[in-house]
Amino acid sequence: MNYNKKTVKDVDVKDKKVLLRCDFNVPMAKDGSGVITDDKRIRAALPTIQYLLDQGAAVIACSHMGKPVATFESYKKKQLEKGKDEASITEEKWKKSLAELRMEPVAARLSELLGKPVILADDVVGPDAQAKASALKSGEILLLQNTRFEKGETKNDPALAKAMADMAEIYVSDAFGAVHRAHASTAGVADYLPAVSGFLIQKELDFIGGALASPKRPLVAILGGSKVSSKIGVINNLLEIADTIIIGGGMAYTFSAAQGGKVGGSLLEEDWKDYSLEMIQKAKDKGVKLLLPVDTVIADAFSPDANAKVVRSGEIPDGWEGLDIGPETVKLYCEAVADAGTVIWNGPMGVFEFEKFAVGTKAVAEALSRTNAITIIGGGDSAAAVQQLGYADKMTHISTGGGASLEFMEGKELPGVACLLDA
Repeated sequence: MNYNKKTVKDVDVKDKKVLLRCDFNVPMAKDGSGVITDDKRIRAALPTIQYLLDQGAAVIACSHMGKPVATFESYKKKQLEKGKDEASITEEKWKKSLAELRMEPVAARLSELLGKPVILADDVVGPDAQAKASALKSGEILLLQNTRFEKGETKNDPALAKAMADMAEIYVSDAFGAVHRAHASTAGVADYLPAVSGFLIQKELDFIGGALASPKRPLVAILGGSKVSSKIGVINNLLEIADTIIIGGGMAYTFSAAQGGKVGGSLLEEDWKDYSLEMIQKAKDKGVKLLLPVDTVIADAFSPDANAKVVRSGEIPDGWEGLDIGPETVKLYCEAVADAGTVIWNGPMGVFEFEKFAVGTKAVAEALSRTNAITIIGGGDSAAAVQQLGYADKMTHISTGGGASLEFMEGKELPGVACLLDA
C-alpha cells in the first residue's frame, strides 16, 4: 500500500465546502445522561478542523457513533436472536436506542473546544442536512447526524456516498479508527470527490507506515493480548521486517503448549498450536529473534486478589493460570528494547487491569519511556495501558485506531486510505 498520500495542505480549501470524516465514536455514560466520559477522539480531530476553518473552508463534519440499528425490523430481529421476548420488543425501545447514539453531546463538546457554535443537522443526507450544508458559510462548521443511522453506510451504498459527496467539493479523511472499513463515509465518497487526509491520518501513515517501510533499526515488535488467532497476520508480516519479536500476554501460553509445556488453566487456543510452531520455525529461518516468556506469574483464580506465585514457563500446575510475565522475562524483554531503533507495541503483557498482574506491562512501558527508540503504540488495550499507567507522554506515537492499526501492521490495504489521492 502507498503510504504517501495528499493532505489538506495540498489542496485549496478557501471558500470550499469540505466533507470531513472524523472519529467521534466517544464513550458515553451508561445511564443515558448523554455525558461523554472521554473526549480524546474529539480533541484528536481539532488540529484538522481548526486548520480548515482558519483557511476559510465551510466544514461539514461527520462520524458514526456506536452500532445503531437503522430499521425497526432489523432491531426486532437482533433482539429476538438475543432471546428477548417478542412482546417486550417495541418501536419505542428502538427509538430510545437510536436517541442514545445521536450526535448532540458531541456537537456541544466540540463547540466548547472550538470556542464557536457547531451547527447540528437532524439527519445525514435528508432535507435538514442538505439545507444546512447549502447555507453553510466559510469559517462555519456543521455536524451531520450519526452516519450509521443510514442503513447504506456500512454497505458502502453508492447512492448514500453520492448524496453525502453532493453537499461538498472536497473530502478529507481523518478518522483513522474507521479506515479499515469500506463504508460510504470512509471510502465511498472518494469516488465522487477529490480525497485527501487530515493531520491525524497523516501522522498515523508517517509513523506506522514509516516503521513498516523503512524503520530505524533494530526494529523490535512487542505483541501481547489474549489470542494468537487475532495476531496471525501481524506476526506473519512482522517476521518479514522485524529484527526481534517479543511475545507476551495470553497468546504466549499457546506457544508454550505447542512446545510441550504445561499451561494449567491458562488461555489456550488448541487449534493454533501448529501455527505457533510454524512461526517459531519461520523466525529461525529468517534470522529473527523470537522471544517467549521464560517464567510466568500464575494465579489460583482470575481475580485481582488471587493467590499468586512465579513458575518457569511450561510448568503451570492444574488449577492455576498464567496472568502476567515473570521477573526473569521482564528483565529479558526490557533488555531487548533498550538498544532498539524502533519499537512497535500491540497488546499488554498480562491482565494489566488487575494491579497485581500489571507488573510486566508496566515494566515494558517504563523501559520504552527510557529508550531513545521511536516508540509506536498500537491502539486498543496497548494504548489504554500506557495511558492508565502514566507513560503516554513518553511515547513517540500512540495510534488512535485499534483494529485499523492491527490491519495496518498486517500489511493489509486500508480502504479509507487507499481511496485518497497519492502525493
